[in-house]
Amino acid sequence: MRASGCWDRQCSLDCAPQVFEGTSGIDAKQTSCEFMGDILRTPVSEDMLGRVFNGSAKPIDKGPTVMAEDFLDINGQPINPHGRIYPEEMIQTGISPIDVMNSIARGQKIPIFSAAGLPHNEIAAQICRQAGLVKKSKDVMDYHEESFAIVFAAMGVNMETARFFKSDFEENGSMENVCLFLNLANDPTIERIITPRLALTTAEFLAYQCEKHVLVILTDMSSYAEALREVSAAREEVPGRRGFPGYMYTDLATIYERAGRVEGRNGSITQIPILTMPNDDITHPIPDLTGFITEGQIYVDRQLHNRQIYPPINVLPSLSRLMKSAIGEGMTRKDHGDVSNQLYACYAIGKDVQAMKAVVGEEALSSDDLLYLEFLQKFEKQFIAQGPYDNRTVFESLDIGWQLLRIFPKELLKRIPESILAEYYPREGRGPGSQQTDTAL
Repeated sequence: MRASGCWDRQCSLDCAPQVFEGTSGIDAKQTSCEFMGDILRTPVSEDMLGRVFNGSAKPIDKGPTVMAEDFLDINGQPINPHGRIYPEEMIQTGISPIDVMNSIARGQKIPIFSAAGLPHNEIAAQICRQAGLVKKSKDVMDYHEESFAIVFAAMGVNMETARFFKSDFEENGSMENVCLFLNLANDPTIERIITPRLALTTAEFLAYQCEKHVLVILTDMSSYAEALREVSAAREEVPGRRGFPGYMYTDLATIYERAGRVEGRNGSITQIPILTMPNDDITHPIPDLTGFITEGQIYVDRQLHNRQIYPPINVLPSLSRLMKSAIGEGMTRKDHGDVSNQLYACYAIGKDVQAMKAVVGEEALSSDDLLYLEFLQKFEKQFIAQGPYDNRTVFESLDIGWQLLRIFPKELLKRIPESILAEYYPREGRGPGSQQTDTAL
């Protein structure tokens, strides 16, 4: 058993060491503690890719012990804010509502806000399969063509979720570039406190010393926060909202802020934490504080899921705060931002019209209202909905967006400048950045 503390002083008899594993079978009288005089460090190596570890970074895949290249502090090293590089390279996920309306930049931290029973694991796995860079030459470069790695940390998940991700990585042929840390539901609760930190320390080593581009998936952050509450209650600390500790914001920030790019290093860390909102409540402390720290969120909606729409991403509460710097001419296409704004506006108006229709009936709606209703239905069925293995380029997604916007006369498309409308709105006129033929709707 290890305990951190001052090793050159005598320990008092009422000292309470923190145990990161189960305490069953420990004889209190015969057990001794050795104070190492050091912080908790984890061994890291490039050989960790392709391996499976438990929540304490011990191998559980029957493979050999990893020969450490270094021993790093699991809390990470402080990064000078001036030394950070602003994320400006868009990651193409192949998922239309993300690529067009909530674009992710390399080095961003963006969580998936989901709830029990929704396909957030499938969405995260699809992002892992399809993630690639959009190059200025307008072709898409797969992550796997360069130094790319995935670090996956599971906290308090069931065996089925762990098996799903492991088998998906194996079927995709990317297991040799994946490092898994699995703390399952039947593993010690307190181990969940260190699991994400072990994963991020490994990711930092791969990104900043091996110069790889690392995608970190953390699931389920709700289990992590509940473990934090449990430890806080055991320490008899003063609770905050709903029993969670008052320092939970700071604690979550120590995890989420370990993403980004650093000057002088080619590697990057992109974080996609997954959390399940208790009772679908976005005002719960866990999603509430997470949304403050991270750079947006991807909102998985139960109503869309109940209508058999996959991926059930509701674009209205979703947000990507770094989208503006990763899209546009020279990065994706010059009409990208305007198309996104117009799709948002039309979808929001369509939702209002749908609510009004339920009150006054369809007969009382104007001709413009009926156009917005038509757009709403086609947007959900043809833009949001796609298969789990349907990998759309950002240009295909933009073209689908234009086909939906052509439902309206030009006069109603008030979010798009005249020059962009003149170039992309005519059915026979296609934008110069488009590579694919229009998909028939």
